[in-house]
Amino acid sequence: MNLIVEQGNTRLKVAVFDDDRRIVSLLRKDNNDASWIDEVFEQYHPGMGIMSSVIYSDGALVGTLQKRLPYFLWLDENVPTPVKIEYETKDTLGKDRIAAVIGATFLKPGQNALVIDAGTAITYEIVEASGVYVGGNISPGLTTRFRALNRFTERLPLVTERNDVPLIGTSTESAILAGVVNGIIFEMDGYIDMLKKKYGDIFVFLTGGHSFYFERRLKSHIFADANLVLIGLNRILEYNAKKN
Repeated sequence: MNLIVEQGNTRLKVAVFDDDRRIVSLLRKDNNDASWIDEVFEQYHPGMGIMSSVIYSDGALVGTLQKRLPYFLWLDENVPTPVKIEYETKDTLGKDRIAAVIGATFLKPGQNALVIDAGTAITYEIVEASGVYVGGNISPGLTTRFRALNRFTERLPLVTERNDVPLIGTSTESAILAGVVNGIIFEMDGYIDMLKKKYGDIFVFLTGGHSFYFERRLKSHIFADANLVLIGLNRILEYNAKKN
């Protein structure tokens, strides 16, 4: 069993993979909640694990995992990966970004791929069929855009996502809803169209907290998997364990 811990901006994802690379347990916890540790170890007895964080190194949690796991990997820019990274500032490259790319290459090896992660930020990552990660773009996410309009203006209300989104708003709230949601859809579809022109055959992955919200709204065929980052982290763990 492999233990995968992904620390986001506010929440932890804790996954256990079996020997067939299937997720047998998936927990979502607050970053300061360590109540899951004993339960997971007592039930699954993981033999190795990996932790990544987009914010900082949680020394207490890292120390606990190092003590309890026979093999533990803290993901930083020095950890070898099964793709070649051509990003200029590897030390600032989000661990979730590279993990999502590696998850994509594991699921669709030998293909050009675009990975869209729709979370607090929306990231667009390009990995070529040769296994080279060439880079990507970062844009504000859905909730971030709603909050920014509310926070940085005097009178615009705070709006949240809804299922029914008009093309043109007929009130201030519906205008914000339509502007933000449709703007993201146009952005995503635009990137997909441009990259298809550049690469021809390119497989599009969609992941992140709002992946399924946008899946049915995009005009292009995509593969949505909310656990793509976890799959990539498990792949990095196995890749490094075999080298040791």
